[in-house]
Amino acid sequence: MERLPSWIRQHLAALRALLVLTLVTGAIYPLLVTGVAQAVMNGDANGSRLQEGGKDVGSALIGQSFTDGDGNPLKKYFQSRPSAGGYDPLASGASNLGPQDVLDTLPVPGAKDDEGNPDTGRQSLLTQVCARSTAVGALEGVSGARPYCTGDGVGAVLKVFPAVGTPTRVVSVNQACPATPFIPAYQGVKVECGKPGEDYAAGRTVPVRGNARAVVPPDAVTASGSGLDPHISVAYAELQAPRVARERGLGLDTVRALIGRHTTGRALGFMGEPGVNVLELNLDLDRLKG
Repeated sequence: MERLPSWIRQHLAALRALLVLTLVTGAIYPLLVTGVAQAVMNGDANGSRLQEGGKDVGSALIGQSFTDGDGNPLKKYFQSRPSAGGYDPLASGASNLGPQDVLDTLPVPGAKDDEGNPDTGRQSLLTQVCARSTAVGALEGVSGARPYCTGDGVGAVLKVFPAVGTPTRVVSVNQACPATPFIPAYQGVKVECGKPGEDYAAGRTVPVRGNARAVVPPDAVTASGSGLDPHISVAYAELQAPRVARERGLGLDTVRALIGRHTTGRALGFMGEPGVNVLELNLDLDRLKG
């Protein structure tokens, strides 16, 4: 070996290092970690799968929907937090819409998109929140009103013209005609409904808070960052408890006791808020009737 040229010795040393590191990091370490995980935390290592009747029904780490074929909530089940990715693990992620996203694109009747489908427009994040709050309120028999939302469940946003100076024209841009604007006038100017296809970009955007007090909790109307959060807040679970108890013919105390059983505390005792695992809770409810 000493008689080999230096460049060959260097290449042989690099090859030995490659083989050793491949063996250690590509085989020994993964096998060791896998073995320890299977021995110490078998359930977690295998995806925290939940079974019913010997079949996998989901994971304790991934949220799922409890709706019928048309997307309507199944009333006997607790509903999960909204998901921007449709609870699809392959589509995990947020909507990437922020608090400044308050203007809808109204669908134009008779128009089609680039793929030839009917134009459906685009809902802003604000309108998505308002619509979800209205729907949850109707489902639970409580007020779905919340600040910056109209009574018909869209963002309460005006476009004021001109953008600077005394208003001469005001439009409730998220309420398509012939809707009645959520307020009749703004600074003495009559408020118009929005006309699909009209460009209001030149106007000044004015969100209107109103005097509504939100009853529906925030996690019932906003998706998590991953879109797969399996937990809801205790407040949202408590809001749903009367409906679930009524639909299942159970005592409210029984349902609330199950909520408590499936409530996890704050991480490390101080981070975040307690949460309720929806899938585990619904499975327990089904077992009561089993």
